[in-house]
Amino acid sequence: MRRTTLLLAAVVGTLTGFAVLGFDRLVVDVGVNHVLNAPLIVLAVLPGAGLLVAEVLRRWVGGGGVSPATSDAYLVAYHDAQPLTWRDGIARTLASIATLGAGGAMGLEGPSLLIGATLGDRMAAWLRPSDRRALLVAGAAAGVAAIFKAPATGALFALEVPYQEDFGRRTLLASLVGAACGYLAFASVDGTSPLFPVRGAPPLDLGDLATALALGLMCGLLARAFAKLLQAAKHWSEATGVAPRLVVATIASAVVFALTRGLTGRSLTIGPGYAVLSWATLHHAAGVLLAMLVLRALATAATVAGGGSGGLFVPLVLAGALAGRALGVAVHRDPDAFAVLGVSAFLGAGYRVPLAALMFVAETTGKPGFVVPGLLATTVADLVMGNASVTSHQRRTTPLT
Repeated sequence: MRRTTLLLAAVVGTLTGFAVLGFDRLVVDVGVNHVLNAPLIVLAVLPGAGLLVAEVLRRWVGGGGVSPATSDAYLVAYHDAQPLTWRDGIARTLASIATLGAGGAMGLEGPSLLIGATLGDRMAAWLRPSDRRALLVAGAAAGVAAIFKAPATGALFALEVPYQEDFGRRTLLASLVGAACGYLAFASVDGTSPLFPVRGAPPLDLGDLATALALGLMCGLLARAFAKLLQAAKHWSEATGVAPRLVVATIASAVVFALTRGLTGRSLTIGPGYAVLSWATLHHAAGVLLAMLVLRALATAATVAGGGSGGLFVPLVLAGALAGRALGVAVHRDPDAFAVLGVSAFLGAGYRVPLAALMFVAETTGKPGFVVPGLLATTVADLVMGNASVTSHQRRTTPLT
């Protein structure tokens, strides 16, 4: 790969890191942290209000024809060379701020990936059209690396997510450079503290490894169900008019919120959901943990059905952590350790990105010993997943040339 391309990948990555930092501040500091202090009756309907604002922004800023897609927009641009225009990128980013800032149950990584991919695509169109895909991937990698403070995860995810059984080999160096620069830019302001502090030791005895295989089977089946739920929500959203879509999504979100408050006494279906991880570390029965998994999945599906813009990476992470803890509690194994393995298995299966999922666990926990049992759980979960995925825009393998 040409040195000029790698230099541009570094520029794209750096710009993306700072742009994602601003996006994170708007969503979390200005949005979610204030939303959570609202009265409960207001909090129940705020996600629906956010969906309405997101709809208006996509139509007004985007000119009426912009979908709520974030990661999917990257996949379309990757495979079909469809440009990511400034107008569409701004419209989707503003819609994501409205969706997530008002408490929509999705993640920040999808919009972060899109911000970087749009920057890369536009820079390539301006300076080096022949390097378009390399800079597109570099920007996407930088977005994920920045929002998760996980550079290797960002690089692998951007390469792996376009395919179910392959990865984009020709853009490897650009992805690595973009991810490293995106991470450094974000961390230079936000610090390097891990996103998900983890307790527990990596399980390596035979009983734990056997349980890891069982967890992989469990996560694969649950991820298949989650993927079908999300695909159904997307299809329903596309086939339904704006008014009924927003009304149903608002009611569904409010009902799920009420059920969650009744179960936990906390607002765990509001926002990206990082608080779910700390709540799960308390002593809960396996049934309560699985019920929370279902409620978070329904909250995410309601947000998707309402036309919300956001990512699915974090919802998969939360589902995996809850599934892993539930199994650990049920079989009297270390629930902290199995929560980590559940993240790897559920994320790897749901997005069909086993390598990125394993690296995510290693980077965000700071404990690479989780990779071995995580590999077992993730492989089984991916096999159980079959051809299913949370996105319909992946291809099986790279075309032969």
